[in-house]
Amino acid sequence: MTLPASAPMGPASLASARKGGARGPLLRTCAAVFMLVATLPTGVPFTATPAAAQSVTPSVTPSATPLASTDPLAYAGGEPDRLPTLAPVWGAHGMVVSAQKLASEAGERILAQGGNAADAAVAMGYALAVVYPAAGNLGGGGFMLLRPPGQKTVFLDFREKAPLAARANMYLDSKGQVIPDLSVLGWKAVAVPGTVAGLETVRQRWGHLSRQADMEPAIELARNGFVLETGDVELLHTATSGFEKDPYARTIFLRPDGTPLQAGDRLVQTHLAHTLEQIAHGGTDAFYRGPIAQELVRVSRLNGGILQNEDFARYTPRELPPLSCTYRGFLVETAPPPSAGGVALCEMLEILSGYDMHALGLHTAPALQREIEAMRHAYSDRRNLGDPAFVHNPISTCSTRPISML
Repeated sequence: MTLPASAPMGPASLASARKGGARGPLLRTCAAVFMLVATLPTGVPFTATPAAAQSVTPSVTPSATPLASTDPLAYAGGEPDRLPTLAPVWGAHGMVVSAQKLASEAGERILAQGGNAADAAVAMGYALAVVYPAAGNLGGGGFMLLRPPGQKTVFLDFREKAPLAARANMYLDSKGQVIPDLSVLGWKAVAVPGTVAGLETVRQRWGHLSRQADMEPAIELARNGFVLETGDVELLHTATSGFEKDPYARTIFLRPDGTPLQAGDRLVQTHLAHTLEQIAHGGTDAFYRGPIAQELVRVSRLNGGILQNEDFARYTPRELPPLSCTYRGFLVETAPPPSAGGVALCEMLEILSGYDMHALGLHTAPALQREIEAMRHAYSDRRNLGDPAFVHNPISTCSTRPISML
């Protein structure tokens, strides 16, 4: 978000959700991750028929348990082997899915205007920066896995990059000990954002609509605001103490009297709307070489950060070959390192392929036990993965079956 020159700023970001879609707080201004997949099967035109496009947002049953009322990640109650089966939702010509209903509706709107999957992904990316910035935010970055019809799958890495002034010991004290929270809170934790460069790359290479058209839903949401629901405020409340300490964040994410926002309040982000408008008119130059970058560098230096103008001017996304593996005869194409998720997914699928999951049943306790344990092992192994530009990733040790880079 862009700040007025006189506004004090500190390390805070809004992490909001809707209808119970909370996924946890993030108190780091430029470090949220937007992760979105836009795919279409081979042979299907890279456009969607407007009238039949649908938007889908996951929903979570509200919880009555005390733990869940204070922890958005807590299980909502009930027996795990009694969870209802989720009915499939079908889109005849197109579908958009995100973690926030308003962002999904933005993607649906773009499809109805004649945009394609790339346009919808870009629109939802910017909309998530307004209504769900923990999963998509202008100060963060992300990955995108995209398969144009009749072409190879593309993986785009537009994650944040370390500033040029970053050093291996920048989070250690004079004795070589880690300084608590320095790598996650404050301006020294802020990396060079990649979201704008990534989304603009996708729009230019594969989109049909103009940048202004793809960004208009997000601009409207920021300028006019949106009414917070229970899921939004539950997640916001986990970050209240951080907002209270930040002179700028508290003017947006707390009420005028300093109390937390409540369901029914309208969250208006006028500075964010102004930033989005600048990007809509000026593209990546507006963000990486114009007043937005200059303001971020200024406030970073003012608060002990290490961002430089050159960090922004040199940022570029990179295209990498996707990762592939198989599961019960199906080809799985997923994210390669520096994302650890794709390797973990392939490892989990290989573990689960040793069990008759159909016989165990959907959402049953035995099935969930095996899924959870597979996730635990995969998550442990992912600790050894990193950016292939700097480290060797032992992908083969995570599976006894081939995991290949396409």
